[in-house]
Amino acid sequence: MSGLIRRVVIVGGTHGNELTGIYLIKKFQQFPQLLHRQSFECVTLLANPEAIAANQRYIDRDLNRCFANEDLANPALTGYEDRRAKEIAAQLGPKSQPNADVIIDLHSTTANMGLTILPSSKHPVNLRLAAYLSALNPLVRVCCGVQCNQDAPMLRSLSPLGCTIEVGAIAQGVLNANYLQQTERLVHDILDYLDAMNQGEFLPVPPSLSVYQVISSVDYPRNASGELQAVIHPHLQFKDYEPLSDGEPMFLKFTGEAIPYRGETTVYPIFINEAAYYEKKIAMTLTNKQQLRLETV
Repeated sequence: MSGLIRRVVIVGGTHGNELTGIYLIKKFQQFPQLLHRQSFECVTLLANPEAIAANQRYIDRDLNRCFANEDLANPALTGYEDRRAKEIAAQLGPKSQPNADVIIDLHSTTANMGLTILPSSKHPVNLRLAAYLSALNPLVRVCCGVQCNQDAPMLRSLSPLGCTIEVGAIAQGVLNANYLQQTERLVHDILDYLDAMNQGEFLPVPPSLSVYQVISSVDYPRNASGELQAVIHPHLQFKDYEPLSDGEPMFLKFTGEAIPYRGETTVYPIFINEAAYYEKKIAMTLTNKQQLRLETV
């Protein structure tokens, strides 16, 4: 595996009101020596400059949903984010032969996600890296989406290696010093791991990895007009990654009546009450907890 990684791209501002990644990229651009590693090139990218300037998530549509292959190949999609996705894909892609060996996309969330790693794929390198980060810091959790591969529409899918770093809870348009520092620490830990791997040194990782695998998403109760009829139940608010079993309260109707979770298995909700997901009709995402054995090297 020596020499596997030639170019690492660190991205911020995919969403223009998530300031953690934006200001870290600006810091790295001002002090590029912080990212210097012996065995590969490390470059930075501010993904959505117009949304950053406007301090809003996006201009026309969510940039982090514009990287599906069919959308990148569709000339009829001409909104700002669609054009920007094509520019980024031309710079870092194509997915079949990426110019970026690793992409690290920095995000923040209003949900209580703590320090979350979302691997680009279940490639053994990604899983071992995630296990290494989890071993270094027990607060790190690892989540795999339904599309944990290069078919996903996320920016990170431009490379099979890498991840999204999601930290929170942080309000949109706000900086939080603790999460700023913790995100930067994760970036340096990732670069150190990749640099060691490139030089034939495999830093120690545990034999298995706990992964929260996305099952489905749940919308808020709504009426026929699409208006909310309930909110996240107080017992569930800020309880990301905590178990939720059949019969436990999930939503609270405006009338005061609790709506319980119904399911045969215990689930672990994440992105609970994420502000940006109201428009996506997602109140939370349900996961199950899995233990993955890691390939040895």
